[in-house]
Amino acid sequence: MKAVQVGNRQIGGDGRLFVMAGPCVIEDPERVLRIGREMKAICGRLGLPYIFKASFDKANRSSWKSFRGPGLTEGLKILKAVKEELQVPVVSDIHEASQAEPAAEVLDILQIPAFLCRQTDLLQAAARTGKCINVKKGQFMAPSDMKNVAEKISHEGNENIILTERGVSLGYHNLVVDMRSFPIMREFGYPVVFDATHSVQLPGGAGTHSSGQRQFIGNLARAAAGSGIDGVFMEVHDNPEEALCDGPNMLYLTQVEGLLRDMVAIKAISDKSDSTAK
Repeated sequence: MKAVQVGNRQIGGDGRLFVMAGPCVIEDPERVLRIGREMKAICGRLGLPYIFKASFDKANRSSWKSFRGPGLTEGLKILKAVKEELQVPVVSDIHEASQAEPAAEVLDILQIPAFLCRQTDLLQAAARTGKCINVKKGQFMAPSDMKNVAEKISHEGNENIILTERGVSLGYHNLVVDMRSFPIMREFGYPVVFDATHSVQLPGGAGTHSSGQRQFIGNLARAAAGSGIDGVFMEVHDNPEEALCDGPNMLYLTQVEGLLRDMVAIKAISDKSDSTAK
């Protein structure tokens, strides 16, 4: 498995579970910093590499009335402050090719949203920044299809690629996770991540916004840890009921450490079993 360069460190090549976590969207700067500070402390206690996540713009909301975030310019200022204060790498979504270069001045990982994972111009613009690219697998795609996505990035000379599973559409407002996705995508040689919180989302399930089934995050995350993942993506919040975006499928900060401990233990057993089998 290739390690990828994220800021001044490498992740994904040493067997340790890495963690990308934070609120769905940038709300107020102090709350964002508080959540990041707590996540860094949790990952520090567990010896896990931590990357802070928050979106500066959620461009694919259910309704035009939905909160989108502060936007590119102000959002990058806030993410830069988090990065400097906490001394951790940061990741956020980009939605247009024109956002790649300015975002790369701050972000350590450029994230491609699932709905945009086949957009060639966007992928290539992100790749040309030289930054690590995390691509969410589209809800409409088979895991084997992600090989073509990765090749669009690597063709530009960038091998710093992460592939993330976030569920597949099954009927209206419902997603399912096929645990075969993880070993299939790992065959491409890049680190594979499980998006534990978007996978329990019910897209558009509340009419003008998405709903979710937070109660199943732990079940899926533990199963993924035993199915061959290199990292986990989680949207977390100190009080999801107050969150301005994706509250129903965000994890309470108080639930994070116990779940990560379980995942680390399960992954260790799974990795040992795979090694013995070979």
